[in-house]
Amino acid sequence: MKQIVIEGENELKGTIKIGGAKNSAVALIPAAIMAQDTSTITNVPCISDCDDLLEILTLLNVKATLTDGKMVIDASNLENKVIPEDLSTRLRASYYFMGALLARFKYVEMYFPGGCNIGARPIDLHLKGFEAMGATINKENSKYIIKADELKGADIILDFASVGATINIMLAATLAKGTTVIHNAAREVEISNIAEFLNAMGASITGAGTSEIIIKGVKALHGAKTKVIPDRIEAGTYIIMGALLGNELKVEGIIPDHLAILFSKFSEMDINYELGKDYVIISKAKNIKPTNIRTVVYPGFPTDLGQPMSVLLTQCQGISLFDETIFENRMGHVKYLNNMGAHIEVSGQHAVINGPTPLHGEEIVATDLRSGAALVTAGLIATGTTIINDVEHILRGYERIITKLSDVGAKIKIIEI
Repeated sequence: MKQIVIEGENELKGTIKIGGAKNSAVALIPAAIMAQDTSTITNVPCISDCDDLLEILTLLNVKATLTDGKMVIDASNLENKVIPEDLSTRLRASYYFMGALLARFKYVEMYFPGGCNIGARPIDLHLKGFEAMGATINKENSKYIIKADELKGADIILDFASVGATINIMLAATLAKGTTVIHNAAREVEISNIAEFLNAMGASITGAGTSEIIIKGVKALHGAKTKVIPDRIEAGTYIIMGALLGNELKVEGIIPDHLAILFSKFSEMDINYELGKDYVIISKAKNIKPTNIRTVVYPGFPTDLGQPMSVLLTQCQGISLFDETIFENRMGHVKYLNNMGAHIEVSGQHAVINGPTPLHGEEIVATDLRSGAALVTAGLIATGTTIINDVEHILRGYERIITKLSDVGAKIKIIEI
């Protein structure tokens, strides 16, 4: 078991380089097995989710190597094996193998995916999309058996603009016969990253990044090269930390447009920053104005930044409101913030945050990935020592977080107990 130990109240000064986007990489890797030869993905983040995907690739007889952020994937000898429960439940993104294997073999068996406990997160929209294209689905306990004599293009209307369902349906439709149109598609920038990769492999996809994606099926895909876009959630987390503790902290390697909603909120809160072509410089803000945060689908405020942002709201001059509309279990971090001195009242997925409140170190628990990021943020501004348990959640999505923060002045370490 690992713990993160933080000695708080140390300013952050220097440069943090942002890595590749977790939410892109974990879909690009399964997408690569749809090619019948070798693909290369660069800027792959050093996170445990990518390590777990490598294990699944090995199981499927795919030759894959990951060195210095460069993943080479040779799927020429791909075998369609059952993805066992102990692998599929490690991460949510294992479900992208459903769409990829169904596309190539018209048959897939795998268990219900895992990931953070932030809500029910059913995969019914994924399955309805597969069914619309002609697949039949049987469920044996927690295992899904999906097969199709032939996948055919279809008009698919998503009840909710789900990122996972949009990508999974797009994967399956790429090798289907005819044209598939996804209506009410998710618009997240990561989806465009995956679509560009598939198009480089020989697919015909238009409209990625809009609410209507059109996929014209092709017979086969070939290997290609792609680069993972910068992680806007990692960037946003460090930028929030900079607003709390920065001394001209530079967060570089970003795409500013991907963070437009965060910068808009900072303007409302009178938080100053200097924005460059691919970087932002930010220092500790004073007299921060309260604001209201409501997480919604892109391009609105991202659910993955809501929890770190709630820590910043504890330091505002007055009452802020925080509403989570995507997942029902995004408030797991609040009781630990309150233990550290915050004044937050929660009702369902609605929180009222009274600030400013000084925080003090406590022993706390990361209940999920973004909860963990929020608690690291809280530990950095708290007096005394903060100890965070269940840090494996954090390591799933933030590459080298201990090193990156230590290099800019944080007193933070990871220990085995």
